[in-house]
Amino acid sequence: MSLERILAALHAAVLDDRLWPAASALIDEACGIRGNALLVGSGPEDDVRVSFAQARYRGERRRNLEREYLTRYHPIDERVPRVRQLPDGLLMHITDLYTAEELKTSPTYNEMMPRCSMQDSLNVRLDGLDGSHITWVVNDPVTPGGWEASQTVFIERLLPHIRQYVGIRQTLAKATALGASMTDLLDNSRLGVIQLNRHGRIMAANDLARTILSRRDGLSDRGGALAAHRRDENSRLERRIAAALPISGAPVSGSMSCHRQDGRPLFVVHVTPVDIRQPDFGACRAAALVLIVEPGRLPRIDTGLVARALGLSQHESQVAVWLAEGKTVHEMAEATGRTTGAVYWHLKQIYLKLGISRQVDLARLVLSLTTLA
Repeated sequence: MSLERILAALHAAVLDDRLWPAASALIDEACGIRGNALLVGSGPEDDVRVSFAQARYRGERRRNLEREYLTRYHPIDERVPRVRQLPDGLLMHITDLYTAEELKTSPTYNEMMPRCSMQDSLNVRLDGLDGSHITWVVNDPVTPGGWEASQTVFIERLLPHIRQYVGIRQTLAKATALGASMTDLLDNSRLGVIQLNRHGRIMAANDLARTILSRRDGLSDRGGALAAHRRDENSRLERRIAAALPISGAPVSGSMSCHRQDGRPLFVVHVTPVDIRQPDFGACRAAALVLIVEPGRLPRIDTGLVARALGLSQHESQVAVWLAEGKTVHEMAEATGRTTGAVYWHLKQIYLKLGISRQVDLARLVLSLTTLA
């Protein structure tokens, strides 16, 4: 029952930021831990940049510790590049990420970790979208005596669901749809959005999704049911939808790729349940969302407009636009023949000019200017 409650809370939090604390608190309770921290970053092992970070203690966000860690300790934390090199999904005890000497001398481990209840924590790296990586830190166990096998087994069961939660949030962020309601999502032009009822039938679709289905571009509407054209992919899609709308048990979200008819880049399809625990008195409402991501869908943004509106140089404007269009720092460096360090330097100058500190904030700001074009 604990897993079902956690999954339901994660599905609800996908569309509502305010519900993540409740989901985090349920995770803490079920795992018997003092809190957890979730970070999303990108960049090479020796220059990892964090674009999202939230630390919670029994569901309560600890903003002061987040800021202090990111500004003072993250740049010198010996653990960071080692976590980046971990195999995907491998739980690692924090003491195994420092040398014996560092356990005695590391400011991060000896000053910051005790305040965060993390000196006995577990760390795990998960592959994210577009080369990003997710770091999840599971704080110290509540009971003394170290970790029990049942705790680590339960944490491992949660990993694919944490990855899926972050992946869908990344997708919504790129489409500037974070915090959007079910109705608002249908108005989004950067994502294909389909609502399914509890029987898996198509209830509603936005313009982009209807265009994709009408063109039979890898996906189609077969008598009210969403279907993929390739047989193997259709079987996978049916399984994803069935998992999101189970007859019994906890609904589970999932993702897959889908080939298109003309050989263009594959669609990425996310299927996520919608919290339907509240009685609906027989009313027909959405029970699952299907998000269809078309690579390269984001519109080209005028770099001159961005430069004029934000007071940026030509090079800074190009970096800002590429970031909003979803390019990684590595891809920007390759496109310009520069080093990743040079790209990060431009980002730092942009942050100073605009008074921001995160890539996601810059992307949102640039995308908001598209309405001015």
